[in-house]
Amino acid sequence: MELRPLTEGDFAEWRAVRRANREWLAPWEPTPPSTGPDVVEDRLAFAARCSARARERQMDAGYGFGVFAEGSLVGEMNLSGVQRGPFQSVHVGYWIDRRHAGREYAPEALVVVLDHAFEVLGLHRVQINIIPRNQASRRVVEKLGIREEGTARRYLEINGRWEDHVRYAITAEEWEERGPELVAGWMS
Repeated sequence: MELRPLTEGDFAEWRAVRRANREWLAPWEPTPPSTGPDVVEDRLAFAARCSARARERQMDAGYGFGVFAEGSLVGEMNLSGVQRGPFQSVHVGYWIDRRHAGREYAPEALVVVLDHAFEVLGLHRVQINIIPRNQASRRVVEKLGIREEGTARRYLEINGRWEDHVRYAITAEEWEERGPELVAGWMS
């Protein structure tokens, strides 16, 4: 498995995967803006998205990664909304190609980004927020033993409606205790 920032050169493969997964992902993602080009269909919009992600990395505001397995793009794993100062926190969001769901790519990629968040970025807290009925995404964090903290009511607007989200989190102290086991079990 490889995680790396997406580049303009990934457009054709990314577009094919997103097209194939449009219905699979629609219930879990925000409605795309009605103004401006469609990032899935417009190469320039995708290039702008890649540039925005590069600026986020430069500003230490976010870290987006394409997830590649067996030489193919199988999803994305993103660290978004990095907050420094006394909070030292970030949110994780991810999606996996339906054709690759259940192959353990998502938990492995999540361990990779957790390792990056704690060991490279020096963050204190990582949060993953999931719509309660999204059992596939919940299984990912549950396989890793990420702590559930509760439900945030009407947390994000997803697919046109305000959705509750179950909040999962892991702190640097928990990572210090459990990280070596997770890395050994998922990244080897």
